[in-house]
Amino acid sequence: MKFLKKDSNRMGVFFSCAAACLLTFVSCGEAPQNVLTPQEEADGWKLLFDGKTMAGWKDYNGTTLTQPWGVVDGCIQANGQGSDASGYIVTDKEYENFELSWDWKLSKGGNSGMLYHVVERPDFAVPYVTGPEYQLIDEPNFAEPLEDWQKLGVDYAMYLPDTSKMKVNPQGEWNNSKIVFDNGHVEHWLNGVKILEFEAWTDDWYARKNSGKWSHAPEYGLAKKGVICLQDHGYPASFRNIKIKELPRKTKEVVLFNGVDLTGWEVYGTEKWYVKDSLLICESGPDKQYGYLATREYFDDFELTAEFKQEADGNSGIFIRSTVGDSVKVNGWQVEVAPKGMDTGGIYESYGRGWLIQIDDDKENILKQGDWNTMVIKVKGDNVTTILNGQEMVNFTDEKIGKGKGRIALQIHDGGGIKVLWRNLVVKTL
Repeated sequence: MKFLKKDSNRMGVFFSCAAACLLTFVSCGEAPQNVLTPQEEADGWKLLFDGKTMAGWKDYNGTTLTQPWGVVDGCIQANGQGSDASGYIVTDKEYENFELSWDWKLSKGGNSGMLYHVVERPDFAVPYVTGPEYQLIDEPNFAEPLEDWQKLGVDYAMYLPDTSKMKVNPQGEWNNSKIVFDNGHVEHWLNGVKILEFEAWTDDWYARKNSGKWSHAPEYGLAKKGVICLQDHGYPASFRNIKIKELPRKTKEVVLFNGVDLTGWEVYGTEKWYVKDSLLICESGPDKQYGYLATREYFDDFELTAEFKQEADGNSGIFIRSTVGDSVKVNGWQVEVAPKGMDTGGIYESYGRGWLIQIDDDKENILKQGDWNTMVIKVKGDNVTTILNGQEMVNFTDEKIGKGKGRIALQIHDGGGIKVLWRNLVVKTL
């Protein structure tokens, strides 16, 4: 949970000094835990904590574990020295669709959380700007008033549980929680009872995201895959029996452009994006700066088909697995769409490496300038293949792309004078 920043130093100091006392209330010395039954193993469950070591966990955006966490009496334990800006640990592995179950116990007035689909990238200083959170908090003993969206069991700052179904064991006793994430269908469970259910990435979900706490966090909740994250928010907390069962991905085909309006897209920058005669048109505006039209949804492994026709200067592009920065600039990897002689179908990176691969000179004539072209982009794991008008332009493998995740976005290059028409944009998830 993220709030009350003005008290973060005071609370951190208090709990740092009192940790030795408080930890006696969250010790784990009970019957053997952190094991799977034969049936659970047969059903595909895996432990995320072995009960003895911190193997499989590391700092957020790090490679090792340095944050204030350790193993105490068979539990992963936060010692209460974390803050809004630090104290987060994440799994080594990313997860997409799953059932995630864990036991938890908080110190008096404690505050923590379980986050998922967290994106690790230097762009993001903290995990909660990308990953949804199942809120954990000792409501009866918390020192400050709480909004409903900050209370136990919420999808933090998004969806509220049915409190009539919540049976919470008192502070100092163990509770069990579970998150089910199944291809956008989300459930929160508490002590064996489902308390919350919603669908991610619907119109209602985006309305909540864009009008509340996350209105200035453009990448919040969009990732379909990411690491699991535990939070030390300045209060000792213990976790055990952390286990996960992965669920299969369901493929789907999505029409990105409906021929009527920009539903499903978000505009970044001041350049022009509009629909005319059932065509999506991008055109330079008076500012003559970079402009972007990005899907509001993430697409990781996919096959995209898009038809385009360049009028005037056709310097554009299609970004893949890309995110929106603070200055409304899109960061990621761009499949070039440009005038003849400028490597349409090549791959450019905006993170600093520049051109990753350009097309062979003898392929420049495949582009039909002033006429309709069909671009197919296949993205699977660390491989990207681009096909222009039925002919392969590049087939490129890159570890950094393999770790990326994000949106599909169309670009207007800076400089002015650009106009490109688009139609039949369809993506099939893989």
